[in-house]
Amino acid sequence: MKNMFSAGELAKFQNISKQTLLYYDKIGLFKPSYTDPETGYRYYSAEQLDYLDTILIMKKIGFSLNDIKKHMQDFTTKNSIVFFRRQLSVIEKKIQELSLIQNRLAHRCEQVEQAYSQKTAEPIIERTEGTYILYSDVAKPYSMKEISIATKQCYAQALSNDLPVFFQCGVSVPLEHIRAGRYTQAKMAFLTTENIPDVSNIIMLPKGLTAAIYHFGNYYDIGRSYLKLIQYCREQHLKIQSDSYEFCINDYITSRYEEEFITKIMFYVEEEKNG
Repeated sequence: MKNMFSAGELAKFQNISKQTLLYYDKIGLFKPSYTDPETGYRYYSAEQLDYLDTILIMKKIGFSLNDIKKHMQDFTTKNSIVFFRRQLSVIEKKIQELSLIQNRLAHRCEQVEQAYSQKTAEPIIERTEGTYILYSDVAKPYSMKEISIATKQCYAQALSNDLPVFFQCGVSVPLEHIRAGRYTQAKMAFLTTENIPDVSNIIMLPKGLTAAIYHFGNYYDIGRSYLKLIQYCREQHLKIQSDSYEFCINDYITSRYEEEFITKIMFYVEEEKNG
């Protein structure tokens, strides 16, 4: 048809699919200028091209199709400025969120890379910086099932309340459990996070002297690493002052193979005084 474009031609010009045009027609966002009653073919006028450009640009900016439809029913320069300013605020918030995610993901990558580059299961002494954790108590009998539930509660709280987390989970195992050989019976699950005063279940693991070891492989075999770390503390005359804190360095998020898992075990310690 003269000065008209078929759906296929228009889709090709705009680098979109015909199905997109059909959907826009269905929801009343962008209807064809003419539909052949016999064939059902849709045709669009040249004047409609700018209108479609506007829709696609606004979609690229991040507006929903519903918002675009409502706005374009009667849009002027004045209300468009208000519309775009509001979207700028949305974009700025997303940029901030993405920046935080970028930093935390980079931190996770650095941890995994550092652990793999060292690839040592020998105990180490460190002075740690303060770390904030969002925690959930583990219910009895402290099995992996209850630990998994407590971890999921932390993630659910973080996601529903938009709390900043570092994509790293962990658990705390009471020293009495460890001394009794119950190495996997944690009483607290946690996610590393930031200080948020209004959240009651965020606490800080303080700065201090720690003894730590990386456990490589199956988590159920973690007892051997605990025994090695406790023996090391004894030989170095270090008194264990806390429950253990386990940080998942490499886990199901980054590998499907348990032999690649890495868990960092940490105790707060102090040097034993002679005499």
